[in-house]
Amino acid sequence: MGHLDHATFGWLTPVLSYAMACIGAALGLRCTVRALGTTGRSRRNWLLTAASAIGTGIWTMHFVAMLGFSVSGTDIRYDVPLTILSLLVAMVVVSVGVFAVGYSRDRTRALLLGGLTTGLGVASMHYLGMAAVRLHGHVVYDPVFVALSVLIAVVAATVALWAALNIKSPIAVTVASLVMGAAVSSMHYTGMFAVAVRVTPSGSILPGATAMQFIFPLAVGLGSYLFLTSAFVALSPTARERDASASAQRPVEGAAAR
Repeated sequence: MGHLDHATFGWLTPVLSYAMACIGAALGLRCTVRALGTTGRSRRNWLLTAASAIGTGIWTMHFVAMLGFSVSGTDIRYDVPLTILSLLVAMVVVSVGVFAVGYSRDRTRALLLGGLTTGLGVASMHYLGMAAVRLHGHVVYDPVFVALSVLIAVVAATVALWAALNIKSPIAVTVASLVMGAAVSSMHYTGMFAVAVRVTPSGSILPGATAMQFIFPLAVGLGSYLFLTSAFVALSPTARERDASASAQRPVEGAAAR
């Protein structure tokens, strides 16, 4: 068995990956709150933004953490198509859960179904990302830790959707996002503790791209998307602010008409 190191760069990758998960969660919650206060196309657009933020945050968390993953006795490469597919899976499954909550009249049923679907999807993203790993040897999994990681993913997704429905204030959203970030990180590292690698020494060149060639630039790009979207959401007026602005304009328009 090869020795696995989940933090090659010390605390840098765990802390940074946790931060990405928290930012994605906070942005997704704020967008969902905005969506529930609107209707029509505006609600759809806010829900799409929420899903992309949460999905991007989860995926970025996973692969930033993977920057610190190494195995003694072998190099590591990543299959590019599978890695991109894992990102698309994260986006799609989170969209299913967010839209279920955003449009369903039976909120309890939507919460349970959306949480289950999203949680299984997040777990699928994680293990699809692991399937993209190329190394000299074979990866094996402890089924107990795999099952535990899936359970954590489902619970975390359900709690996230519940928070999107019930938490409105900025302070509460911040606290919820910190908890959700911890849950997503816990799911990731629980899944990684399930991993063991049987190294087969070889001098052949591994297919795929290194983490620094592909994962790092993509993670930086998606992280930049999260920060830019956060700025856009922060600068966009809320439904209450738009209503207040419209109310303030009506007396002015009435006075001008007279």
